Amino acid sequence: MAIEVLRDLRGLRVQVIHPPDAEGQGLVEQFHRIGCLTETQWPVPDDFSPTADVAVLAIEYEARDQIRKLTKHRGGQIQPTIIAIVGYEDPSTLQIVLESGALAIVERPIRPFGLLSNLTVARSLWLQRMEAEKRARKLERRLSGMQQVQKAKSILMNSQGITEDEAYGMLRKQAMAKRMAMEDLAAAIINANDVLGGVNGLDKPARSKTRLRPAEDDA
Repeated sequence: MAIEVLRDLRGLRVQVIHPPDAEGQGLVEQFHRIGCLTETQWPVPDDFSPTADVAVLAIEYEARDQIRKLTKHRGGQIQPTIIAIVGYEDPSTLQIVLESGALAIVERPIRPFGLLSNLTVARSLWLQRMEAEKRARKLERRLSGMQQVQKAKSILMNSQGITEDEAYGMLRKQAMAKRMAMEDLAAAIINANDVLGGVNGLDKPARSKTRLRPAEDDA
């Protein structure tokens, strides 16, 4: 991954959220020397640029409310790699940095070698985080599928009066015949049971019926 990170630094799209001063212009020039594409913005926007791979964010105490709004996690939305620019290490500044989710900190005055090093580390950490979240989602889907298969087996066992192995075999055979994943077939069985279970009692053991004997005439 380290080689990929270094190779991909050139061409990264960097959103520089920094006051339009000499330091901000210096940041843009340094990123250009690295080979990155940049866009600048100030004051702090309501949202990150949808095309940004990296966001360099100046932590200004006066803009703390806007920074919190910008960096607030939004479900399902992938944030860019955040690098914080700080001039002080007081508790209030560090709190804003922690809340922002920044993966690297560049201290003022900004030096070229410090910026490149922090960009490399931050991007590497971001890629590792994305990979970990991807694996977690995959495991969640797998666990959910296993739970659905187990529930579908229980429905078949109760409605058909068969063993667990037989229910699994039935699921597997039907899934292969329909050319669909067992998890998808299990979900269809569960949905059908939810709709029809109250009518046909699919998820309940079949009740034995007792035939009434006719009354015998008195001798």
